[in-house]
Amino acid sequence: MKTTVSPEITDGMLVKSTLAGDQQAFEMLVQRYNTPLFNFICHCLGDYDLACDVSQQVFLQLYISMPTLRTGEPLKAWLFQVARNRCLDELRRKRAVHFSDLEASNDDDDLSPLAIMPDTRPLPDEMAERNDLQQALRAAIDALPPKFRSVVMLRYTSQMSFSEIGKTLNMPEATAKTYFQRARPLLRAAMSSHWKPELQEVTA
Repeated sequence: MKTTVSPEITDGMLVKSTLAGDQQAFEMLVQRYNTPLFNFICHCLGDYDLACDVSQQVFLQLYISMPTLRTGEPLKAWLFQVARNRCLDELRRKRAVHFSDLEASNDDDDLSPLAIMPDTRPLPDEMAERNDLQQALRAAIDALPPKFRSVVMLRYTSQMSFSEIGKTLNMPEATAKTYFQRARPLLRAAMSSHWKPELQEVTA
């Protein structure tokens, strides 16, 4: 049975325990960040198996880098920076069409996320409708200005605070918040046509 890692046990405490030889402490770190990190990577790559491999690489890099980490700060921003760089490397390697803008760059504005929404509705017509919405949302996010995409990705898929997003993307917290606020109406406008028929039925 999986147990929840107490928030009172800080990342720094777990790092120090790991360095002292406590393997369970490292397992607790993995448990703390595995789900949000995997979700982020999977949304970036759109490939479950590849996301599993990249997640393992990120935690391996964490283990190797522990002696040089600053234990007074949470590891979340560091982990997502590493994950993002790994995703960029994979996307360049695959040279995916949706990420062609990444081919020659490596700065903070280049992450183009694939927002893959899980489909849990069983009826075929509803599944088809949901698939259309998935594709529309994916296209809407890819159409965002590059500097907005990473912020939207981290906010929606990893539930990061704007402070954490700023640390991950090396930008001020206020800038991350501004980018997100500017992206929302763009997404809303891009998706509006997909909701209009339903709204018309309700208001008729």
